[in-house]
Amino acid sequence: MNITERAESAAKAAYAVLQVTPSEEQDRSVTDAIEQAIINAVLEESTRCTNVVLECCSPDLDTAHKVAQEIRRANQALIANLSSMR
Repeated sequence: MNITERAESAAKAAYAVLQVTPSEEQDRSVTDAIEQAIINAVLEESTRCTNVVLECCSPDLDTAHKVAQEIRRANQALIANLSSMR
């Protein structure tokens, strides 16, 4: 399940809880807001994980930098994939 599908699922679950039927425009706006929140959370956690790696692996900075660089590469790929979905 990709991020858009997760956002749509979360929006539908919220509508069910609220017992509402939104218009197409409202549905798209809510789904976009949820999708953006998911993206922001993923990016923030990726940054946090990179910082943790650098802190916990400070005795072996070469390894820490390699792991951090790999996390950054994965993060860039995620951003590129998300951008292409729009």
